[in-house]
Amino acid sequence: MTPEAPHRPRLLSRLLAAVALATLIPVAGAATLRFADQGDVISMDPHSLQESFQLSFLANVYEPLVGRGRGFAIEPVLATRWEQTSPTTWRFHLRRGVGFQDGTPFTADDVIFTYQRTRAESSDTKLYVAPITEMRKVDDATVDMVTQQPFPILPDLLAGWLIMSKSWSEKHQSQVPTDVRKGKENYASQNANGTGPFMLRSRQAGVRTVLVPNDKWWGKKEHNLTEVIFTPIANDATRVAALISGEVDLIDPVPLQDIKRLQSDPKLKVLQGPELRTMYLGLDVGRDELLFSNIKGKNPLKDVRVRRALYQAIDIESIRSKVMRGAATPAGIPVAPGVRGYDAELDRRLPYDPAAARQLLTEAGYPNGFEIGMNCPTDRYVNDAEICQAIAAMWTKVGVKTKLDAETKAIYLRKALQRETSVFLLGWQPASNDAHNTLWALLNTTVAGGQGRFNLGGYSNPKVDELTRQIGVEADPVKRQALMKTALGLVMADLPLLPLHNQHLAWAAKRNLELVQPPDNSFPLRYFVLR
Repeated sequence: MTPEAPHRPRLLSRLLAAVALATLIPVAGAATLRFADQGDVISMDPHSLQESFQLSFLANVYEPLVGRGRGFAIEPVLATRWEQTSPTTWRFHLRRGVGFQDGTPFTADDVIFTYQRTRAESSDTKLYVAPITEMRKVDDATVDMVTQQPFPILPDLLAGWLIMSKSWSEKHQSQVPTDVRKGKENYASQNANGTGPFMLRSRQAGVRTVLVPNDKWWGKKEHNLTEVIFTPIANDATRVAALISGEVDLIDPVPLQDIKRLQSDPKLKVLQGPELRTMYLGLDVGRDELLFSNIKGKNPLKDVRVRRALYQAIDIESIRSKVMRGAATPAGIPVAPGVRGYDAELDRRLPYDPAAARQLLTEAGYPNGFEIGMNCPTDRYVNDAEICQAIAAMWTKVGVKTKLDAETKAIYLRKALQRETSVFLLGWQPASNDAHNTLWALLNTTVAGGQGRFNLGGYSNPKVDELTRQIGVEADPVKRQALMKTALGLVMADLPLLPLHNQHLAWAAKRNLELVQPPDNSFPLRYFVLR
């Protein structure tokens, strides 16, 4: 049970009453989409947090230069075309006649401002522009992006980089993002002004967020929505009940135990598919002394034998079949099938072997085990708390007494990002859909500029760093694949993180809702039609 569960019925009553009140006003031809997720959008600032659901939601309001279409292929958005004018220079031609939702025109100045904003110390999305060392305005509709070295996948990486208005940000003293790690906010935290197909009408953090169509959007309208009411409902049973009763039209995720029941309801449909996210346990391998442990003066996780013991103490098949009810594929590497750089040969897990785990702990000098803390979210992933509970019990059985601290993602992410954890559950899907991003963001030594920003365990291997640099500049697909295989092989020999599984998507919706379910678990409302 999540911490919110005891109060959920009363909160749901308030939420549903608010939704009911909002729909009392008749609108000719109105198609109001009511959407519920287990967690809230933490901020309206598109550069304040590198979190999948937040960026997915905001991508309906803000737009990138390059995006992904119905089939998940790269396509023009705010840039109509792009080319390399030299090995280290990309030229992007901007879409003309586009305006922000406050009426100001979109120009090259906004792109350059957004680049500078994204590079700010408080930005959590530096990874999108990290390869870029300079951005130059050619004219109002053209920008040049200069990279220190050739970077052939730059357009892929920019697909998640959302553009903000320079004048609007300056007017509202929001020239730099808020630092989620420190819990700070500014005007952009609760307000929005993008170029996208939807606009923010109202925002009540933790209660509901309302979007309405942007009638001045430059693109072709393919949806029929007149309003989108998003409501966070953390409790699984309450979220499902809201869908069955007709109070909401779409929920994510579907509790795994409810999939068959919802599939049998003639008014509903369940949408399932592979996701590009790999779930893993991060380990604090960088500190000399472990937080939240009875072992003082040293960090057991710095010993690869201990890390291997923890890996082999995980019964991943039990998690797959019992906790995930089959809706997951065990992973041997932190790169999912469908991501460029995936290697099936490497994707093989160490065997589950509690006896071997105990022997490894003894060899490492811990015959009686030790105590350790584990932090997990309760409202971010499918069965996240249950996964952690299962693993904590498995580790305790081999002698590593594990204290689980499960909390809402708003609290959990702040702790994880500030490295106030010893073991933590996270998921990663590369922003570029390329393993280079996984290596660079999660597994490279942390340095200024964004490299290793999400390497929250402090892992450092100069060979992996150098291979990642080579991957970044290599244009030949065969050579890139070989380099990525070598780098991932080194990582899995070191085990700075423990891969768990690749999640399966599970949404449920009313049958009269037509929608697209991308493999990155995003919600492109521009394709949603409510019949």
